[in-house]
Amino acid sequence: MNFRPYRRDEPEINLIPFIDILLVVLIFVMLTTTYSRFTELQLTLPTADADRLVERPSEIVVAVGADGRYVVDRQPVEGMSVERLVAALSAAAQSRQEPVLIISADATAAHQSVINVLDAARRAGLTRLTFAAQTDAGAR
Repeated sequence: MNFRPYRRDEPEINLIPFIDILLVVLIFVMLTTTYSRFTELQLTLPTADADRLVERPSEIVVAVGADGRYVVDRQPVEGMSVERLVAALSAAAQSRQEPVLIISADATAAHQSVINVLDAARRAGLTRLTFAAQTDAGAR
């Protein structure tokens, strides 16, 4: 007969297998997750100190004035609506193969005016865009 009091062993929680499983699940999630970007327009951001590129015949230059007026290839756009800008961009892009849209905005132009040009470019089917910049003469 055993007269000693019955001792319950305290349960021991081993965390090592739990951590191993969590790391495997984390690696699985990282490897199977797909990262996608939802962009309507493909932007090529310019550098301000780059050399000027030789002009190509497939360029469409859109100037945005400080007062919000638009000029497409040196032709003023009547009104400031996006629909008229879409029509002007579509007309300018018809005879060109893979045109590149160059947005030349005044430094004090409203942000909405530039966004309107981007929206009009998307509606007109122009996907190659860049922004014009000038070099800072005092920086050199």
